Amino acid sequence: MEMKELPEHYSHLKEKFPDFFSALEDLGRKAKSAGPLDQKTVELLQLAAAAAVRSEGAVHSHARRALEAGASQEELYHALLAVTSTIGFPTVAAALSWIKDVI
Repeated sequence: MEMKELPEHYSHLKEKFPDFFSALEDLGRKAKSAGPLDQKTVELLQLAAAAAVRSEGAVHSHARRALEAGASQEELYHALLAVTSTIGFPTVAAALSWIKDVI
C-alpha cells in the first residue's frame, strides 16, 4: 500500500458518511494544532495511543503518518517500547508486529 492510499474500508465509510468524516478530519486538524507539539511528536503519541487501545488500523495509520512527518523506524519502535510498563508487553509486541506491515 502506498503511503497516501487509504484503506478500502476507511474510504468506503468516508464516501458513505461525508459530513461526519469532514467533521472528524477537522477535529483531528484542530487537535493537532492546539499546542506546541510538532507533527512528528503528535503522530508518535497517537501511535502509542493506538497501540494502547489495540487498534491495528490506527497503528498502521499513525506509523505511516509519523514516517511522513520525519520519524525514523527507530523512533516508531521507541515510541512503542516506551509505553511497555503502561500498556503491557503483549500489547506492545502486537503493535510492533503491526508497524512491520508499514515499514
